[in-house]
Amino acid sequence: MPAHEIVRRGLVHLPEGRHIFKDLTVTENLELGSYTLKDEHERKRRIQSVYDRFPILAKRSNQLGGTLSGGEQQMLAIGRGLMSAPKLLLMDEPSMGIAPLIIRDITEIIKGLHKDGTTILLVEQNAKMALGLADYGYVLDTGSIVLEGKGNDLRRDEKVVKAYLGG
Repeated sequence: MPAHEIVRRGLVHLPEGRHIFKDLTVTENLELGSYTLKDEHERKRRIQSVYDRFPILAKRSNQLGGTLSGGEQQMLAIGRGLMSAPKLLLMDEPSMGIAPLIIRDITEIIKGLHKDGTTILLVEQNAKMALGLADYGYVLDTGSIVLEGKGNDLRRDEKVVKAYLGG
């Protein structure tokens, strides 16, 4: 199935490393996230919704994506993904290369998206962050599932704590 059909059906992938368009403005990046949308009024509403969720992006709307900080670029990547109103959001390593203070912001963003009804499949090496967010989780070791269960149960599992949470 072509990528635009996958997006139109509600599946959006936010790849590791952000992959924003560095030579386009924040607004232009967001507009590209809604390329399957024909309704210009709805596009503007969605851009405003992203700006409401990420006020720093509104302040930087005319700034080139490549000049944003790492955390701002991650917010832009998430915002661009939200422009297509996904049913399922696949997030690959959203905390990668982000300062610890900004990781807390990203964590709150993910919680908010989930609270608003977006289903999220999160792939994350930061086990503490991931299990703090997860309703259900899988622990992989060299590509194989070694444990699975409710996020809170995994956070308390002695093997997980010892191997992945530094306990």
